[in-house]
Amino acid sequence: MSYLRRCTRQLCAKSAVATLTYIYADSTAVLGPLAAIAEPHTYDLCKLHSEKLTTPRGWELVRLQLEGESQVPNHDDLLALANAVREAARVPVSDPDAVTQKPFLRLVPPEKIEEETRF
Repeated sequence: MSYLRRCTRQLCAKSAVATLTYIYADSTAVLGPLAAIAEPHTYDLCKLHSEKLTTPRGWELVRLQLEGESQVPNHDDLLALANAVREAARVPVSDPDAVTQKPFLRLVPPEKIEEETRF
């Protein structure tokens, strides 16, 4: 028997697609995908109410990507990613061991493995 969860807003009979959780200590509201289990301290919301959600003044709203939504990266996201890749690819010149360091893994020929595993 499957249980269909409904939006917790009054007079709304639509199916829930997101779960809202308040973190009172941080003055934060987190809106994310529908939780697997209905919890008493969370609120299930339909698509309309999750899109219109606002928080009290001084609170932060964190919106996690909902299932089925595709997030297209903007120009700033792509630029930050490209810069991070460039930075990671740089080898520091002041550290000569970084270039000559031996790899942790090595390729072992199959015949060597067979010799070592014989009893």
